[in-house]
Amino acid sequence: MKTRQEDGFTLVELLIVVAIIGIIAAIGVAQVMRARVAANESSAISSMRTVNTAQVSYANSAANGGYATSLAVLATACPGGTGFMSPDLDPSLPSATLVGTGLLKTGYVVDLIAAGVGNTTDCNGSPAMTDYVATALPRTIGVTGERGFNTSSAGTIYFDPAGLATGTTPIQ
Repeated sequence: MKTRQEDGFTLVELLIVVAIIGIIAAIGVAQVMRARVAANESSAISSMRTVNTAQVSYANSAANGGYATSLAVLATACPGGTGFMSPDLDPSLPSATLVGTGLLKTGYVVDLIAAGVGNTTDCNGSPAMTDYVATALPRTIGVTGERGFNTSSAGTIYFDPAGLATGTTPIQ
């Protein structure tokens, strides 16, 4: 009697292949999430630099040395001029996603608040202050970002590893 030879894979072999593919996929997803968090943090740092640069321009050309009290004021142009920062941080645009007084940008809530005392007005009649505090906080800690960032008129950007606005460690 002839025995028939069966070709193909056994169930155990197929399960091993599926398990290996699952492990490789899990590693890949973790790497993608880490890369996304790093990209979001880079964007938040860039936003802090943008706010610092815009505040210097605003203070020198529109507010007699004072600083803007909000992102909206900083985005408002003087009569016959242009705004002081890029439109991606302008909370008055229809495409802006507002979170409280801040603006959602790449997983971080960017905000600007006045500090110090009012010492002058700007070209539009808005009050200008002697200092400001800008923050970029992750919308969801551990998912959109890990660290929180803050800066002021001194221009140094600080981070907090817990994702808060109270960072005291300068970015290198």
